[in-house]
Amino acid sequence: MLDAARARRESAARNRRPGVTGAADGGGRRLRGYSGPGPDPRDPQPLGAVLERLMKARGWQQPAAEATVFGAWEKVVGAEIAQHSRPVKLEDGELTVEARSTAWATQLRLLAGSLLKRIAGEVGHNVVRKLHIHGPAAPSWSRGPRRVRGRGPRDTYG
Repeated sequence: MLDAARARRESAARNRRPGVTGAADGGGRRLRGYSGPGPDPRDPQPLGAVLERLMKARGWQQPAAEATVFGAWEKVVGAEIAQHSRPVKLEDGELTVEARSTAWATQLRLLAGSLLKRIAGEVGHNVVRKLHIHGPAAPSWSRGPRRVRGRGPRDTYG
């Protein structure tokens, strides 16, 4: 009977989970491994820190920076400029911006250097390397119900 009890005890010791103490050490308590009041990886983490680690691990930093240019345009370039312009597309580091008027397009072309610095300061370097600024799109007269195919009747302007 004594030999059977020893065999059960030895088999229980082999099958025991690591990190749990035996009956002789205090009866099934888990070893701490961490001590003191300092930060611990088991502590709850702020959501921003968790998202930042996830973005870095998945390689989403560049797409997130590009999305910031479009999503927070007013914060990136300022309220006055954002009121008169909007980003249209961003491809290969070249941002296309549409101004509300030709006068604002000219003004934004003059401010292109400082705009690039503002954008780099807000979303990071090499996200936007070049700006293409154009005025509002003119209406197209090539479609519509009164469109004449070809060069037209040619008697309109004398």
